[in-house]
Amino acid sequence: MVPVLDKNNIPLMPCSEKRARQMMEKGKAKAYWQKNIFCIKLCVEPSARNYQDIYLGLDPGSKREGYTVLTGKSVVMNITTDTKGWVKDHVETRRNLRRSRRQRKTPYRICKSNRLRNRNHIPPSTKTRWNTKLQMIKYLLSILPITTINVEDIQAITLKGKAKIGLKSLNNFLEIQKNKDFNRKWNTSFSPLEVGKNWFYSEIQKSGINLILTQGYDTKTARDLRGFSKSKKKLDWIWEAHNVDSHVLAELALKKQVQPYKGMWKVEFLEYHRRVLHVQNPIKGNVRKSYGGTISMGISKGSIARYKGNLCYVGGTSKNRISIHDVLSGVRITQSAKKEDISVLYTNNRRVQFLPCL
Repeated sequence: MVPVLDKNNIPLMPCSEKRARQMMEKGKAKAYWQKNIFCIKLCVEPSARNYQDIYLGLDPGSKREGYTVLTGKSVVMNITTDTKGWVKDHVETRRNLRRSRRQRKTPYRICKSNRLRNRNHIPPSTKTRWNTKLQMIKYLLSILPITTINVEDIQAITLKGKAKIGLKSLNNFLEIQKNKDFNRKWNTSFSPLEVGKNWFYSEIQKSGINLILTQGYDTKTARDLRGFSKSKKKLDWIWEAHNVDSHVLAELALKKQVQPYKGMWKVEFLEYHRRVLHVQNPIKGNVRKSYGGTISMGISKGSIARYKGNLCYVGGTSKNRISIHDVLSGVRITQSAKKEDISVLYTNNRRVQFLPCL
């Protein structure tokens, strides 16, 4: 189905591809791309604004995540995204460089005590992962009037009174820690996973949307009853990898079975080096070359543009030339594009591709 927006970009109920095509042919609507996902935007005021309940199923994961939006009659869309797993490595690199400067005769930040020790703090990598999910939900809310979200509740190993965990997992964890001073902070701190998901749930509830949590074993039971098979290849961009669970989660919220649709949108997030002011290893002469940033000669990195008639996105810059990449595969087309040859269409921070149902 196709998302529909009015003249003020307020989301309406989605319509079929056939109806969207007819409205565009009659001049009542025009094509509108919202972060690379196709929508239609009405050119006239709608005759009525009748809303129905729309349900979103979210299957979180460490490498891939599935989103399914459906109504009481059909599937609106499937989305599979990757995750921003590079933040942890960037933070560790920054920490190692900061510590190494303390061993040299160079200005450095004085080592201070942990100022976040007894405060509610979410690690950067954890917050990035859960904030990515939150941003995807906000994006879907900008094109679809979603009323209910069903999330598969994942749990991590914590200690007494913090979460339900398996006895075997707890025993294994305690066995590893038996020779350590284990009573210091574990009974006042959750695991990063628990902290992240609780923050994520609270942010969704602030928006006023109905939130439902479903345990993993309930998802599996419902999936088996539907006769769906789940692929063990979690990194494949196929419906059976993650969208099979997100579809089941949306059905559980709807309390009704809907015919599945296996076409999906593939979303890959672009990695930016925002704070890398210099490369780690100095070149000859002990000179460090600048590296990173989000702007290439005045153009935002990741922007969708046209270069010599071809659709592409903007990469980095070197020697007053801009790197141009294929909009779908990410393969670099050229590293020596001139700024005047690039026509920017809109800024973007992700690669989006539609994978049709085979």
